[in-house]
Amino acid sequence: MALTNTIITSWKLQEIVAHSSNVSSLVLGKASGRLLATGGEDCRVNIWAVSKPNCIMSLTGHTSPVECIQFNSSEERVVAGSQSGSLRLWDLEAAKILRTLMGHKASVCSLDFHPMGEYLASGSVDSNIKLWDVRRKGCVFRYKGHTQAVRCLAFSPDGKWLASASDDSTVKLWDLIAGKMITEFTSHTSAVNVVQFHPNEYLLASGSADRTVKLWDLEKFNMIGSSECETGVVRSILFNPDGSCLYSGSENTLRVYGWEPDRCFDVVHVGWGKVSDLAISNNQMIAVSYSQNNVSWYVVDLNRVKKSGSVIQGLIQDKPIPAPTSALGSTLRRNYERPTTSCTGQDPEGERRSPSSEDEKEDKESSAEITNPEDYKEIFQPRSAICEFYLHKIRLDNFHTCCFTCATVYNLILTSPSRPVVTTTKPKPSTGIILSTRNEPIGLNAGDFLSHARNAKASVMGDEEALAQIRKGHDTMCVMLTSRYKNLDTVRSVWASGDVKTSLDSAVSMNDLSIVVDVLNIINLKPSLWKLDLCTSILTQIEELLQSKYESYVQTGCISLKLILKRFWPLISDTLTAPPSVGVDITREERLKCKACYKQLKNLSNVVKNRAEQVGRHGSTFKELQLLMAPLYY
Repeated sequence: MALTNTIITSWKLQEIVAHSSNVSSLVLGKASGRLLATGGEDCRVNIWAVSKPNCIMSLTGHTSPVECIQFNSSEERVVAGSQSGSLRLWDLEAAKILRTLMGHKASVCSLDFHPMGEYLASGSVDSNIKLWDVRRKGCVFRYKGHTQAVRCLAFSPDGKWLASASDDSTVKLWDLIAGKMITEFTSHTSAVNVVQFHPNEYLLASGSADRTVKLWDLEKFNMIGSSECETGVVRSILFNPDGSCLYSGSENTLRVYGWEPDRCFDVVHVGWGKVSDLAISNNQMIAVSYSQNNVSWYVVDLNRVKKSGSVIQGLIQDKPIPAPTSALGSTLRRNYERPTTSCTGQDPEGERRSPSSEDEKEDKESSAEITNPEDYKEIFQPRSAICEFYLHKIRLDNFHTCCFTCATVYNLILTSPSRPVVTTTKPKPSTGIILSTRNEPIGLNAGDFLSHARNAKASVMGDEEALAQIRKGHDTMCVMLTSRYKNLDTVRSVWASGDVKTSLDSAVSMNDLSIVVDVLNIINLKPSLWKLDLCTSILTQIEELLQSKYESYVQTGCISLKLILKRFWPLISDTLTAPPSVGVDITREERLKCKACYKQLKNLSNVVKNRAEQVGRHGSTFKELQLLMAPLYY
């Protein structure tokens, strides 16, 4: 009997009991597709990880059912809105409450984080949309226009627009800077449940209870596509990360759409019931749904899903549709200019504000209970471990340098006509962690530094005695290296909290350029760690590095300045030349930082110009920096 091979495209991954009462909301972390936050009628927010059976963290503080949840883009924070109209914001890495925001008169049913991090939008059953400054705990703007509950909110990738979907069957587009509505889309015939921006192009997609998905051109502000009626209400939509197609989740079905011309590439039948959210990780779609107090995970293998090519069915017309020239469509549109800096949610004056008595009362009522420490550490603290490794490596390298320096100095001291010439060999760079079981100083033989008459005594010397003999006459060097070690250890303890800016500020405050160089070398290894906040703290130090007599300092300063110019000069230039805002001044803090950076870069340009005229090892590097800083000379 012949066997038939069945290709499995989707499957149920796991099912959990998420709350002690009914689940009322949930959301997936879009960056990783690995994290899930669930809200329940038990007033709790629980944090889960894919394939982990137990809850990682349980967040309390709300006194009414949690109606909506949202992660920020880095998945380090989560905000939850309740039936009473309050919002609570938690820091998942620090495992504590950050903010409690009050203002809505009815249940909060939609949330989204601004791409730059310092703003948060919330929509309510009271039909109002509020924009919050999470640093100052205040509502900075209110958008009125919808007549019924606002079910979904989405910021554009460049952070300048906000799209809202409502039960009144409309999709509205708001300009945050102008403080007004740009346009309104009214083609849906029932409540609009979900809205999402294209990751690159000026396109917007919406899904509705009228069982259709519609696409809107954000340059001409017209509809460019609409699906035929699906099998059920459209509850979730998601663009492919490269923007080539759109996924639509309705009851038990996943559809893959293209546009211009409109087409449906594939239909996948999945038994997920009323799907609530979608995310993509490693070319697999992760989907979640809930029923009563249970939550289920589903996986769709996107390698086995058609995302281009032959058409399954037409979307608008019944006549044959010509094959498209590209999966992205033939129309060229503007792309978003994504922000190159982000805010960590701190006050511009320094650390987070000291809470008032009212804040302290709210914080006492809220908590973040880590229910699974091992999973929590694995998911929320990997960066701290990486940073600790780099700083440990610096300390280890400094120890090697210290040993080699001491050996060389002693070699010179012990070389005399009455003593044989003692030669030492520089230890090879370490390729791994040095085991603590080794009982001799690395790269040294204590007996080589003693006269032959004392070799017998040296053979019974302990480690401390041998090291004391080596240190003789080098007290200044030992004090300097000990101080450097302590300073690095201080910076490491701050870095372990994940706050790069505070770590750099602490290094600067030590008035030791060697510590600043060590920290900059770490940051330069991963350029994505650079933020505009760091530039305002370090540019003055970079000016000192560029004029240092040590070549390694000059090299580190050049690399850091080059990264700053390449990553932030376009932002600084555009921000300072932009016209003033009429509505919410979302760029105020950024503009102040840009002004400070511009002033410091102007001072640096003179240093770079002088060094570029000199002949030397770094001459070509300074000439390259001079070209990058050319706009500052005019």
